[in-house]
Amino acid sequence: MVEANLIGITTLALLDSINPCEIAIMAMVLLEIMINNPNKKSKVLLGGFAFVLAVFIGYLFYGLILIEIFNSLAEVLRKSAVYFYDGFAILAMILGALHIKDFIMYKKGSVATEMPLFMRPKVKKIIKKMTSPKGAFIIGFLVTLFLLPCTAGPLLVAASLLADLGLLGSLPWMLYYDLVFVLPMIIITLLIYFGFARVEEVSNWKDRNVRVLHLASGILLFFVGLGILIGFI
Repeated sequence: MVEANLIGITTLALLDSINPCEIAIMAMVLLEIMINNPNKKSKVLLGGFAFVLAVFIGYLFYGLILIEIFNSLAEVLRKSAVYFYDGFAILAMILGALHIKDFIMYKKGSVATEMPLFMRPKVKKIIKKMTSPKGAFIIGFLVTLFLLPCTAGPLLVAASLLADLGLLGSLPWMLYYDLVFVLPMIIITLLIYFGFARVEEVSNWKDRNVRVLHLASGILLFFVGLGILIGFI
């Protein structure tokens, strides 16, 4: 059980962490902090970490809520619990197929794989109000709501895998999931702070490789779903 959870949770967290939405929002956050604090690199570091911490806490909260919901549903549907989990395995495979579709026929704002286009101006408007690390932390919570449409798939599947452990038993796993999820954000913040990359380079890299990111996410998500379905995970 522990080994299966480690494989499944690690894979889901990794593919969630390379979502183009996450990288794009992190680039916007750091750019706005740099614009408002052009001569204070420490604020870029603190602001980036404050934003990452808010996202970490926000996703931990959402994940634990989902686990509690799934645990309650499993109690109600105990006789058909196997079908309940098989349903999430199939959902993971469908989401994986949608990501692979985005590699073949990419379209901005695709359903279930990217942030809807109508949300993007709202996110930019929220981020533009960020001028300090404290603001970055507060706004980070708001932005997690906009991230959910394009990152909730892996989180849903992870929560379904952990539901049997209960709230306390699943807490260490969700802390681990969220740490892996925010790892690229931490790396991006450090790269920019130490001058190894510019915000524009991060954003351009995401734009150039968006289809490949979808392909990687799709393949991983599809095989996680398949692994759950056949009992490997």
